[in-house]
Amino acid sequence: MNPSQPVALIESLDYEGHGVAHVEGKTIFIDGALPYETVSYSSYRKKPSYENADTCAVLKESFLRTTPRCPHFGVCGGCSMQHVEFSAQVAIKQRVLEDSLKHIGKVSAERMLTPIAGPAWGYRHRARLSARLVEKKGGVLVGFHEKRSSYIAEMSECHILPPHISALIVPLREMIYTLSIRDRMPQIEVAVGEKLDILVFRNMDAISAADETILRRFSDTHSQPGRPLQIWLQPKGPDTCYPLYPLDAPKLTYTLRDFSVEMPYYPTEFTQVNPEINNVMVTRALRLLDPQPGERIADMFCGIGNFTLPIARSGADVHGMEGSEALVKRAVENASHNRLEHKVSYEMANLFDVTEESFAALGKFDKMLVDPPRDGAVQLLKALTDDTAPQRIVYVSCNPATLARDAGILVNTKGYTLKAAGIINMFPHTAHVESVAWFEKTGPCKSRKEMDEMEAAETAAREAAKAAKKAREAEAARKKAEEEAERAAKKEARRQHYLANQAYYDARNAAKSGEQ
Repeated sequence: MNPSQPVALIESLDYEGHGVAHVEGKTIFIDGALPYETVSYSSYRKKPSYENADTCAVLKESFLRTTPRCPHFGVCGGCSMQHVEFSAQVAIKQRVLEDSLKHIGKVSAERMLTPIAGPAWGYRHRARLSARLVEKKGGVLVGFHEKRSSYIAEMSECHILPPHISALIVPLREMIYTLSIRDRMPQIEVAVGEKLDILVFRNMDAISAADETILRRFSDTHSQPGRPLQIWLQPKGPDTCYPLYPLDAPKLTYTLRDFSVEMPYYPTEFTQVNPEINNVMVTRALRLLDPQPGERIADMFCGIGNFTLPIARSGADVHGMEGSEALVKRAVENASHNRLEHKVSYEMANLFDVTEESFAALGKFDKMLVDPPRDGAVQLLKALTDDTAPQRIVYVSCNPATLARDAGILVNTKGYTLKAAGIINMFPHTAHVESVAWFEKTGPCKSRKEMDEMEAAETAAREAAKAAKKAREAEAARKKAEEEAERAAKKEARRQHYLANQAYYDARNAAKSGEQ
């Protein structure tokens, strides 16, 4: 240990998996540190009220710590929690959800659901690998970015990818180096389906005939019996991708077993990365939603129909809404593929710009499932009124902070009770938290006047907090300036004293030199 490095006792983990400590009144977020540990650390970002730091040495180890399985852990930015024992990862994420609901949304669930967890390794069936020609590293690098860096980690394996995909990393590096456009192929999209694997190469220049031969040979070499490795090219945006070889490969699909639903999709379209957990997540969400024949149910942010079609299997009529025209088109095709088009309707809409009037125009829904991106569904939920609010809402979230904010809106202003909530460990060994929550309408919505008053009070509180923070920072800056001025004054006083008595000091120094 370097004696100049500060030491901290870790109190907890934040929502990104960093150890949290307090040193001399400042909050320190320390990468790689765990609760109950004593660590030395080195800061890489310093702010007036907090610092971000890396762990230099673990002086006292936590019982939560385990040995990372991947040799690239700590350099590769793909995982941040391999050093945490697997069951502890799940418990930590559940705590993050509970704390977010309490502190951000000012709500608590009547019941916390058993966490959904599945395979710890080889789970990631969707991935975006970067590729870059780095001659001083010996050729082309393929993998994820390094932690907090635009550089690509020098990888030879990845334990969160399926083993047969991980085994392609080194061959991919070698193959891309032989292409004429080896410095113009920055990305490889990986899609692992039930019957085939697809690699989508982002080619910024056209490939040559020789390049096509190399890519075809790579596919033939690494295809498995009954499971082809299909090569796609993407010359520009995601809508320009197309299959190169083999052209007779089966469709890319995943299956929702409990509902006998097969979902075809394109390799650049959004789907969940963890198909096993997705199966369990859909089943739990539908148990909470409890769709019944004859009910009219909304599926907001429906994507390609991951929840829409299982809801339709129950006999309910489902209206799916999504902001992407391409995804709506795919959802319509998937409804027909599963012969559920008579139970499903779809509509493209910007769900971040919903008003009370536009939501009312959709007609009355008995229940609603919401599965938004990280930004949440704040405008959609604010648009609910007593006349339009569904009796039950199931909210699937990929961000506990925005779920908590939206839960606060539903519970504190829209008359809902948070009946249950729990986490879904969709991304083991990362700090990413997916969750599901069940809300039931138990009271009236607040009036527009009450809402305006609440929003005004919240705005005033935020402004007061900002002003207080600014005042604290100004006071800290003033004290720092005073201390620096005092040090400068003392230094100047010493200099003036020396100048005034220079003859004396020169004589003393000469005398000392003579004695030596």
